[in-house]
Amino acid sequence: MKVGIDSYCYHRFFGEVYPQQSDPGRRMTLEDFLQRARQLQAGGVSIESCFVPNKDPGYLREVKAMLDEFGMDRVWAWGHPDGLEGGRNREAYREMIASLDQAAWVGAGVMRVVGSSLSFRHEPHEPQIARLTEMFREAVKAAQDRGIRLAVENHIDFTAEEILRLLGEVGSPYLGLNFDTGNFLRLLDDPVKAMKKLAPFVLATHVKDLKPQKGVSADEWFFFSSTPVGDGLVEIEQLVRLLDEAGYQGFLAVEIDFLHPDYGGDEDGAVARSLQELRRITAALAKGKEAEV
Repeated sequence: MKVGIDSYCYHRFFGEVYPQQSDPGRRMTLEDFLQRARQLQAGGVSIESCFVPNKDPGYLREVKAMLDEFGMDRVWAWGHPDGLEGGRNREAYREMIASLDQAAWVGAGVMRVVGSSLSFRHEPHEPQIARLTEMFREAVKAAQDRGIRLAVENHIDFTAEEILRLLGEVGSPYLGLNFDTGNFLRLLDDPVKAMKKLAPFVLATHVKDLKPQKGVSADEWFFFSSTPVGDGLVEIEQLVRLLDEAGYQGFLAVEIDFLHPDYGGDEDGAVARSLQELRRITAALAKGKEAEV
């Protein structure tokens, strides 16, 4: 199983700085990110389209050539921060469908999408799921035409049971899940129990580890802040094992959103440590399978 990076790890360097964070004082381009991913020997990247200002086909085909040269798997990620807004935003739906072409131009077989978000988590879920079901029943037809699978993320919005119901009601192999290991914890929905239900549907991942941040209100989304993989509360090794048992074909994409202050604002260092830990986990898993043979 390959390990990789979601470009959201570097969101401050792409210009998205949360009010509680400091500006790093410099900016990063997509090319900078891909070169850094190459230096870190990432096997795949998830590219957040919100940080790609130029979406012309010619440019995105140049990005594809760069990724091909680097030998990297890729996911095109659409929908930050609120996506389809719980199924209310038809303009966002049209943008999502148009983004399928962008995914094709960069050579991505999977496009991460966002149905709802933490902004709507306290609104009734049933109407949101009903609206999203109808939207995704339409969207999978366009996705199938392009040979691209949609992976809806658990975006601090729905529980594992609700995600499972959404996927079941759409009922298409062209809609699966971008499993975010940390976002279930932020809803107090156990990630391991969630993975046991959802592993067969996982098309992409955000491998995120979390621990509480002292002095932050428990109802803030970043009360559980990001750590390097292995330093937090999420049982990443068990989650990877469950993915492997389910025959997961994608890569493990490290994601850091709000880095815990214990790590001094060094997202890049946290990414490097996370990749190292994921390589240890996947190597141990492979060794265990060889021993069984």
